[in-house]
Amino acid sequence: MHTTRPSSPVIFTEVALSDTSAPIGDGADVATTQGFSIQQATIPQEVPEGAPLDHPSLYFNRELSWLDFNWRVLAQALDERIPLLERVRFIAITANNLDEFYQKRIGGLKRQVAAGVRFISPDGRTPREQLEMIVSAARPMQTAYSRVWEEVLRPRLAEQVGVVIRDYDSLTSEQRDELTEYFRDNIYPILTPLAVDPGHPFPFISNQSLSLAFMLSHPARRTEHFARLKVPVSRGRWVAVPGEERHYVPLEDVIRHNADELFKGMEVESVHGFRVTRNADVRKVDDDAADLLALISEELRERKFAAVVRLEVEADMPERVRTVLQQELELEAEDVIEYDGLLDLTDLFRLANVESPEHTFEPWEPVVPVRLRHQGESEDQADIFAVIRKGDLLVHHPYQSFPASTQRFIEEAAEDPAVLAIKMTLYRTSQDSPIVQALIRAAENGKQVAALIEVKARFDEKNNMEWALQLENAGVHVTYGLVGLKTHSKTALVVREEEGALRTYCHVGTGNYNPSTARLYTDFGLLTCDPDICDDLVNLFHYLTGYAPEQHYNTLVVAPRDMRNRFVELIRQEVEHQKQTGNGRIIAKMNAIDDTMIIEELYLASQAGVQIDLIVRGHCRIRPGLPGFSENIRLRSIIGRFLEHSRIFHFKNGGDPITYFGSGDWQRRNLEDRVEAAVPVRDKTLQKRLIRTLKYCLEDNRLAWDLQPDGSYIQRHPEEGEKERPLHDKLMRRARNRALNEDIPWDL
Repeated sequence: MHTTRPSSPVIFTEVALSDTSAPIGDGADVATTQGFSIQQATIPQEVPEGAPLDHPSLYFNRELSWLDFNWRVLAQALDERIPLLERVRFIAITANNLDEFYQKRIGGLKRQVAAGVRFISPDGRTPREQLEMIVSAARPMQTAYSRVWEEVLRPRLAEQVGVVIRDYDSLTSEQRDELTEYFRDNIYPILTPLAVDPGHPFPFISNQSLSLAFMLSHPARRTEHFARLKVPVSRGRWVAVPGEERHYVPLEDVIRHNADELFKGMEVESVHGFRVTRNADVRKVDDDAADLLALISEELRERKFAAVVRLEVEADMPERVRTVLQQELELEAEDVIEYDGLLDLTDLFRLANVESPEHTFEPWEPVVPVRLRHQGESEDQADIFAVIRKGDLLVHHPYQSFPASTQRFIEEAAEDPAVLAIKMTLYRTSQDSPIVQALIRAAENGKQVAALIEVKARFDEKNNMEWALQLENAGVHVTYGLVGLKTHSKTALVVREEEGALRTYCHVGTGNYNPSTARLYTDFGLLTCDPDICDDLVNLFHYLTGYAPEQHYNTLVVAPRDMRNRFVELIRQEVEHQKQTGNGRIIAKMNAIDDTMIIEELYLASQAGVQIDLIVRGHCRIRPGLPGFSENIRLRSIIGRFLEHSRIFHFKNGGDPITYFGSGDWQRRNLEDRVEAAVPVRDKTLQKRLIRTLKYCLEDNRLAWDLQPDGSYIQRHPEEGEKERPLHDKLMRRARNRALNEDIPWDL
């Protein structure tokens, strides 16, 4: 029988954050202290002796594990070793992450509960039990990041950077007068206050919009009235204080202190801010959809009007105002979050971008790969295709330039008269995507261009639909993915005529074709003309754009067809090597791991003595370090200036290593519900480079957090006299050094 684990308060920086009166430390004695841990919201139950490998005690809850990840992000905001403006940015990231968590995870569980779903999670919980647990666990996080901003970073920002967020009461009368004039000229004309009464129904509140709730009274009739106003933050939320450099007041404060201008003839009794979060999990089953674009358009409309899953309010909002909002939005008390400070900390991104180099990370400019730096100097380097013919090229972003490598590959293909066809998958890309523009130029140049655009990419549906229509109008063959599956693979194919024959070139990567995120996310990509890999990619695109469900591949590992089976085979192969030679070894790096079939295989491998290191940035279900089950499994998470996004899977294979990288994690959705592609790196030099990167991850003693059997994460710190080995700094330094000295091999 599945049993539920008892809950306990989330612990953060040695303060139970449910106790909102406890002070938060300033970070110096917390984030840099050995043993600083962030614990799960539940205490794992004891594993019964002889428990089967599917026993719930052997699995962490996925939702709680995701919250643990966000605690690690928030910990960056408390870390004194991180520049101040970057700490402010981490607060904004934490808030943005939690917004998405409410939209997707809490929203999804609410739908399951409403539908009466009784499915039991691997850790033994029903949807209702999980929902109650994570709503309770998320609340302290919201209290925490608000207090970190108000009590720690906001004062520091004023002291060290000179960026001051002022309280309106602190302004002089002259400054208030000038802001009133600013209000009348620049804000008042665009505001739309909406009354609520029998003739005016409660207005629609858009997702994540900042609003003001007004309680008004008529001076003669003494009647009470309610009105709502959306704060127009599209032009910026921070209003400059007249006569003060880098002093700001929030836009909502300017509006609330000029409320009399909006409701002339009425008395303004109170003005308070609030914000709603709506459910984004309104997916439809599309197996019978005749028009996928129409289906997605309808889903986007439904998402806009989806049920509210969270109401954030200012703590001093009167009870009668809160009751109106709660009733009209059909929320329970546990769905309401109070803040004793600023609402919507995602707007701190703008403050984090102020000009102050001494309070940001040292700028990093990705280097051009050595083999691509000498374009046109010889016949062998006349174009990127000549470079690839000389040997496979492995690129690592953001250490190496995306525009000078992957983007150049597509752009040169678009202009090269010898190129006959270009095919690629697009899951997410940038707003003004140079990749999309290159595909349009290629089609206009008469090439056969096919683009598979995944219009089901969460939160990018509208953007991707717009790109799809632009591409179609230019003559590109656009497809929208396979029925019932998301196409998540990162693949591109170029067919070129050379000496009367066709040669195929391709790119297989771990990240999206997005030059913006390529400066922030760590990803690998392989540029190759290896006939085996290219033939497989031709088959993959035939599968994606046509009817070829039984397609076979010689080198690529493709989900959902055979990816899980291949990784299970490789894990079991390490068990055999362990039995024969005692040197079974697995190192795997990914964003998340929750697939119970893979986890059971890892438990079996650990029981056989295989040494397993997992580098998992985000959530995970696996419990490492359990005697008799997983004592040979170690798991760490790396959080830093770059987002760890690459997926690498390394198997020692008795001394003849097998190393893959690709687009998918060891998550059930990647292995069953998505089209993913992983490629083996067979060039020994390039393989050593991947292995060396994994080794650097395991050596990190600055950014890494070790997961304990009880669910807590402990941040690594150098021993006394030991140098810090932060992964990102080390890889930046190596990339820069090799750019200066081409003779330095990557594998040393």
